[in-house]
Amino acid sequence: MKKLKLGMHTYTLHLWGFGQIWFSPGGETYDKEFDLVALMDKSVEWGLDGLHVTGTDLETRDDKRLAEIAKAAKDRGLYLEYNFSLNEESDKRINDTFANAASVCHKLGGDLAKCSLDIRRTGPVYGSCMRPDVMRQLADIHDQVKAALPEYDKYGVRLAIENHTETYADEILWLVDQINHPLVGVCLDTVNSFPVLEGPEVAVEKLAPKAICVHFCDHKLDRDEYGARFHGVAIGEGDIDCGKILDLLRRVSPLDRITFEIEWDKGNDSLEEAKKKEMDACLRSIKYCREVLKIGQEDKLFG
Repeated sequence: MKKLKLGMHTYTLHLWGFGQIWFSPGGETYDKEFDLVALMDKSVEWGLDGLHVTGTDLETRDDKRLAEIAKAAKDRGLYLEYNFSLNEESDKRINDTFANAASVCHKLGGDLAKCSLDIRRTGPVYGSCMRPDVMRQLADIHDQVKAALPEYDKYGVRLAIENHTETYADEILWLVDQINHPLVGVCLDTVNSFPVLEGPEVAVEKLAPKAICVHFCDHKLDRDEYGARFHGVAIGEGDIDCGKILDLLRRVSPLDRITFEIEWDKGNDSLEEAKKKEMDACLRSIKYCREVLKIGQEDKLFG
């Protein structure tokens, strides 16, 4: 079995200004204390193999900037993947089109572009899989992807469609199957099924065989007198059976990389305190992935 590489989604450090703004009250943004190139240096120091980056991290997508980032990654031996959305309202800096994303990814020296579909799902959410209003949106996205496929063929870039927080696994599978192209597959996020009330293990089992990209996340579910909520934690410290999921991915997916992601809450902490906790959770996650899950040692484990 091929050795898996370990990468990080930059959203893991979103309080440090990376990734994107996600449901921030009043559109609050976070300043960067260091830029993407400096993050690459830290990634090498931490023993990572690559980064999953967004337009926010790139700051600009002009050719000069993309060439600078591509060279910096190559010089450090890091792979890059390009993350974009179609119509993200919380942070429009990460929005792109299917066709342009292929070009951006290629200019970054990357081989994979990952897309969030930004489906607008009206209530009730539960039991709404493949509802007509959703399928009309997916059919339109199907046509957009089909029109952009020549760009992916031209550059040899793969397109990974994510089970983002507003889609069921079966909807993503339907879309990928209808597109039916060797460069188009699934980006499997291991916790994103929660918001549509779909069990994480159910979604993982369905999507894993077609997963060419993964957002390897852990969450903890807390309950109180008002209900329940799930929130991001360091890998291995939540309620997701990360070992079981990784074993399944090793066995049935075509993945050669594991991209971990943390969705850390600022909560009631000051920004400075929350940033320290987020960074510490990042480092604990890398340690867990390497030392407990043995990512990067599959050749020794499986022979």
